[in-house]
Amino acid sequence: MRKKITAGLAVLAVAALSACTAAPAAVSTQTLTGLGSESIRVGIAYDSAGRGDKSFNDAAGTGLDRARKELLVEATEVTAKAETDEGRAESLRELAQGGNNPVIAVGFLYAGAVGTVAKEFPDTLFAIIDDSSVEAKNVVSLLFSEEQGSYLVGVAAALASKNGRVGFVGGVDVPLINKFEAGYAAGARSVDPGIRVEARYLSSPPDFSGFGSPDKGRAAAERLLADGADVVYAAAGGSGSGVFEAVAAEPGAWAIGVDSDQYAGASGAVKPRILTSMLKRVDNGVFQEIQAFVKGDRSGGVKRYDLEVDGVGYATSNAALRPYRARLEAARYRILGGSVKVPTTP
Repeated sequence: MRKKITAGLAVLAVAALSACTAAPAAVSTQTLTGLGSESIRVGIAYDSAGRGDKSFNDAAGTGLDRARKELLVEATEVTAKAETDEGRAESLRELAQGGNNPVIAVGFLYAGAVGTVAKEFPDTLFAIIDDSSVEAKNVVSLLFSEEQGSYLVGVAAALASKNGRVGFVGGVDVPLINKFEAGYAAGARSVDPGIRVEARYLSSPPDFSGFGSPDKGRAAAERLLADGADVVYAAAGGSGSGVFEAVAAEPGAWAIGVDSDQYAGASGAVKPRILTSMLKRVDNGVFQEIQAFVKGDRSGGVKRYDLEVDGVGYATSNAALRPYRARLEAARYRILGGSVKVPTTP
């Protein structure tokens, strides 16, 4: 059952300021003890950008690395053979044929492939991140409340903006990324109802190149900045690096990252200009799904990671965010308490 957040939480203690970024509660290291001679081999298929994107894929990889260390599992990592359902199915099939179980698909673009390959390997558990369209006993969907984390960074954007105008760059114009935009705009307007929020998307289906085109990201951010935006939130995967470059070239502007703490992974002129990042704890989702499998949970279904279970949040590694922390925490408690219902559509 969900915890009830009492009205007393509205009075923030200083100690509460670190709550959103505190490490998840310690989890006992799980070994293969009790599972007989079974050896757990995990397969993971990344989307087109693969590991090294400092965003979505890297977050999934971090969860896998933790499972290797703490759960003593073996792992095989691949990237889609081709940017088609057939290419993605080939990657999943290769993992399943190699004896990997569970097999984790990183991203909603794997939905068609998971639906196909899960039927071919009914004794293999498939997990897919960001999609719940495949209903099968051996498919589990890992979903996140991106709109909640985006609301919080929207609050930060409005507080940091001097122009009363902020921007949003979405990788691809699909419902998943629309959730980021909706939460961001709602959070910004909760601070300043008159703030202008302008959104630009880099591509639309069936063109999914917007998740891996830094040049498009930079061009979109440059247009937003030229129009007066002084804070730009990028929910565009690998294209976000281009957004950061554009912001770094604009005096007084701020960027907001996504998925991972992108300030922590940045360098040079870009690093100090990343105010915060919306943390989408894909690492927790991947690790916890592997952990559940090790414990014997082999069932399909839907698992959701929201603000209450630390599934989303915001990064605090840049000291420039410090003046806004109390307001961000107040917003977080309003969401947890139910007084704020964050929209999922713009």
